This record gives sequence, structure tokens and C-alpha cells, in this order.
Amino acid sequence: MGKKKWISAALAAVLSVSALAGIKPVKASAETDVKAIVENMSVDEKIGQMLMPDFRNWKKEGESTATGFTVMNDEVGGIIQKYHLGGVILFAENVVGTEQTARLTDGLQQASPGIPLFITIDQEGGIVTRLQTGTNLPGNMALGAARSERYAYQTGEIVGKELSSLGVNVNFGPSVDVNNNPGNPVIGVRSFSSNPELVSKLGIQTIKGLQSQNMAATTKHFPGHGDTATDSHYGLPIVTHDKERLRAVELAPFQKAIDEGVDMVMTAHVQFPAFDDTTYISKKDGEEILVPATLSKKVLTGLLREEMGFNGVIITDALNMKAIADNFGQEEAVVLALKSGVDIALMPAQVNSLDMEQNLASVFNAVKEAISEGELPIEQVNASVERILTLKEKRGILTPDSTPIEEKVENALEVVGNKDHLKKEKKMAEDAVTLLKNEDKTLPFKPKKGEKVLVLAPFADQVEAMTRSIKELKGKKKDVEVSGYAFSGKTFGPETAAMIDQADYVITGSYVVKNDPAVNDGVIDDSVQDSSKWATAFPRAVMKDAQSKGKDFVLMSMRNPYDAANFEEAKAVMAVYGFKGYSNGAYRQPNIPAGIRTIFGESNPKGKLPVDIPSVTNPEETLYPFGYGLDIRSGKQLK
Repeated sequence: MGKKKWISAALAAVLSVSALAGIKPVKASAETDVKAIVENMSVDEKIGQMLMPDFRNWKKEGESTATGFTVMNDEVGGIIQKYHLGGVILFAENVVGTEQTARLTDGLQQASPGIPLFITIDQEGGIVTRLQTGTNLPGNMALGAARSERYAYQTGEIVGKELSSLGVNVNFGPSVDVNNNPGNPVIGVRSFSSNPELVSKLGIQTIKGLQSQNMAATTKHFPGHGDTATDSHYGLPIVTHDKERLRAVELAPFQKAIDEGVDMVMTAHVQFPAFDDTTYISKKDGEEILVPATLSKKVLTGLLREEMGFNGVIITDALNMKAIADNFGQEEAVVLALKSGVDIALMPAQVNSLDMEQNLASVFNAVKEAISEGELPIEQVNASVERILTLKEKRGILTPDSTPIEEKVENALEVVGNKDHLKKEKKMAEDAVTLLKNEDKTLPFKPKKGEKVLVLAPFADQVEAMTRSIKELKGKKKDVEVSGYAFSGKTFGPETAAMIDQADYVITGSYVVKNDPAVNDGVIDDSVQDSSKWATAFPRAVMKDAQSKGKDFVLMSMRNPYDAANFEEAKAVMAVYGFKGYSNGAYRQPNIPAGIRTIFGESNPKGKLPVDIPSVTNPEETLYPFGYGLDIRSGKQLK
């Protein structure tokens, strides 16, 4: 019997076990069948299961440039078959429409009839969303502000339903990083909180919501990317805390998630010398560097597997990120990761045309050579493939889906971005809005008919979201004149001052990822007239001008809430934890509209800070502590 036929027969045996035992097959029997499949796989087939490339863009033969890969083609199908790939990751470029995505995933699975693919995506909700027609959700830090385990479960459930209907079976979420560094450039609102207990509670409920839809859930970025000041997409961050502190804070949510049965753990390209101080010579500059967690046997096998007891699938973060690619090189990084205990190397080589297939071939061959030379023991490979196939069996992936494509499309169109999901995300976003200041009962605004509202935000899509949200208000509130201005890259001058003169109410959105050069050593320089320093300088100038003229002014912090500290003099300040506006006919996040409804009294803010906000002018002091949030009516701290 040929290898492919044998695998199909073994899968049929797994199916029969499932049928006999009900929905959940007897665990021992499932494991036995998976072992049998692995024993009869070739080395090439095993390696394929451990590699997960992206086909974000594709250039077909005869075409001049690579464009978003949205329609399945024989070239990609041939690569999947040739390298026996076990999975593919999708990006926004791949998932532009509901029907289109359902057809693409169906086509991808058709290319792998022997062992179906993991089809994966980063649909965290909030600022990291890939589906262009899905429910965007307010994001993790908004859930932290709402303090609602029910909302966390609903988030996982909604994401799980939508992805499942589209043929995606693994979500790379939730992030359970503990964001305790206000200067973190990459996590921020992707984290639930700076409090490991709150992160754990909400992370577990999100996982359970995903798994309720048979979606494989992934915690990331192990052992924790929350206390870093470098983005690993561009550099190699380091976390210098000792083991005791790391176990109490960074590792705690991962341990809770493992105890609750999370399916996958994604590694971080971050150095953790407390657990591994091994050094390598960087290929980038010849300097000595500490090994990042992704490539560390002490971290992945010693800590995650042996000490913390994780028996699921370990997957790397994208190996094309500069923290890895620049310092280690393509082939060496993949082999090092697998040797360290990784089961799946994510994005091991860039392939966006047949001309670039050699990139994948060289990685594949490097792994094969490492196995043949005993550098990567075949027993370790077999254990990884068993874990991969066991998860595929557990989540119903091993059994090819025979549902007709037209039926899949019809179902997806009913599920993705439906009214029930949008209603739920609206309520979550409203309950997350956190009121930090409301002197003189500035809020809610109560404009009379014909009064003028000026909205200012860094980017045009944010201005559009604010403007539209005001026009969608109920009753007489919407009978106002609204004008808007996008200020990124601009300096405050007479033109903006004239707009403020004409307005009765001024709403300014702030978007500061890290404090820019207008803030230096606790001093905010309001004399700055450098257009590259707009992020703090411009909205502060608006605040000072509007309040000096007696205008009702509110500052809306739209991303990391720490920037609220740049506006201590503002009479009204709120945080909404999401910056995406309105574009291509849709709101890209519910957060800004929720903030607008709060400003005009259509909803009451119930959020409490999920992080401490340190003072900018006195950095050693906390300006707004964890748990802080005001009642808009009484002005008192929420209970």
C-alpha cells in the first residue's frame, strides 16, 4: 500500500474511533492512531509538518510584481505538496473578503488531501486583526478595563465562530504578555493588563471561548514580551529580571493557561538571561549576543516543557523578524529553534514566487541534514509530529472537511461580522471607556442645535470615525455642525487656532506610542514647532488654546493609555484603548465610536485602568493608579 493511501487508511481508523466513542474519542486510542501515522511517514513528510510559511503575496510566472495572494493557484498548491507542508499562516493581504477567504482556505486544504493543514492567523481582536470583513472587537486592554471575564469569553467565542466559518482552524491569540513597561513599543493595548492575575483570568476565558468553537488557541509571547523597550520585529529585546520575579509576573499567565489546556504556545524573540545566558556570535555584526527564548533549549525544553508541564505544540513567532533573521541567518535559525524544542517553525523562509522557492528548499534541506547527522534527533522530530497530529485530531482537523464549498460560503456570509457580534463588541467597547478627569462636569457635552463641534485626531480615518459617530448620535445631539482636522506631521498655528475660535466644543484624540522628543527629563516643551514632534506637541497646543478660550475640551487617549499623563492640565480626559478609525466603508474598531457616545452622554463609562499611568513631569510618581476610573455623573471613583 502506498504511503498516502496508508495515511488515509490510518485517518479512517481515527475517524472510526471517533464515531465509536462519541464527539471526544478515547484519548489512548487517538494517541495510538497518531503514533501509527507518524511511524509510517517519511522524514520529508515529518519535516513538512514542522514548517509553516506564509504566502502573503504571490507573483505568478509571467507577472511582474507580487500582489496579495487571495485566490488559490497551482503554483502554491505545488509547493504545499512538494514540501508536505503542515500549515500556512494568513495575513490581511490574504483575507480581503468573506467569500474570497472561504474559497481560499478550501483551495489550500485541497492541496493537502493526506493530512489537512493548520490554517492559522493572528486575529487577536483590537489593533491586531487580519479579517477585513470580520468583527474587530475592542482589544485586550479594553477587556482589562471592563474587568469582564464574560466579555473575554465572548471575544474568544466571536473570533472562533468567524474564523471557523472561514476555514481557519488556529488562532494565534490571546497575548498573555503582562504589559508593565509603559515604553513598550509593540505590546501595549495588545495586553490585558499590568496585573498578572487579571491577565490570567481574561486570557483563560478568551482561550475557552475560542476552544468552544473547536478553534486551537495560542498564548504568546513566551516567556513574556510585556516588559521590553524594543520591538522584536526590528531588534533583539532583553528582560533582565531574576527567576523569582519572572515566575511571579511574566510566567504566571502562561502557567495558568497551560493548566487550563491551551493548545499552543508561541515563543518570543526576547533574551531572558535569568533562564539562559548562553551567547552566540551575531551574523549581523560579529558581536556576542545572548540567545533569545525562541532558540533556547533551556527556556523551551527545560522551563516550558519540563518545569511548567506544557505538552502541547510550541510554535515560534515569525522567524523573518529582524531579532532572529539579522543575527542568526535563515537556515541556522530554523535548525536551532527545532533543536531547542520548537515543534513548528513559523515563516521559516520568504516564498512569494516560484523563483523564491529555493529559500524554502534550503531551509527544508538544512533540517533534513540536521536529522541525518543526528544533530536533530529523529526521536525528537517524531515527538513533535505526534504533538502536531494529536492537536489536529483533537480539533477535528485530521478529518478532511467534505462540506461543499457553496455551503461553506453561505455559512460564512451569515457568521462573519453579523449583527449579533457587532452588538456585543459595541457593548464591550462602551463598558471599557475609562474616565480619568472630568473637572467642572465638562462631560457629557450637551450641545444645542446648530452649535459647532471640532474634532482633531492624528489621522484622517480617526477624524472620520469621530465625525461619523457624532452624526449617528440619537435625537438632537446630532444636530450640530461638525468639522475635523488630521494633525499628524503638522505644527499648531493660526489656521488651527481659527478653527478653535469657531467651535463651541473641541475633541482631540491622542496617539502616542512612546513619549516623543517634546518630552525630555520630565519637562514638556510647549515651544516645540517641529512637525516631526507632533504627537505630543500638537494636541497639547490644542488643549491649551481651547481651554484658554473657554471652550469645552476633552482629550481622548486612543492607544496606550499612558499618554493621558501628557495632558495633566486638561479638564476632561478619557481612555478608549483603540486607535483604528473608519475606512473602506466600515469602522475598523468600536473604541472611538464608544468614546464619542460617552462624550455626548449616550453611554456611561464603566472602565477602570488595567495599568498604572506614571506621571510625565514626575516620572517616579503614579498619576493615575491601576483600578482608577470615574463615574461621569458623580465624579467619584467607580466601585
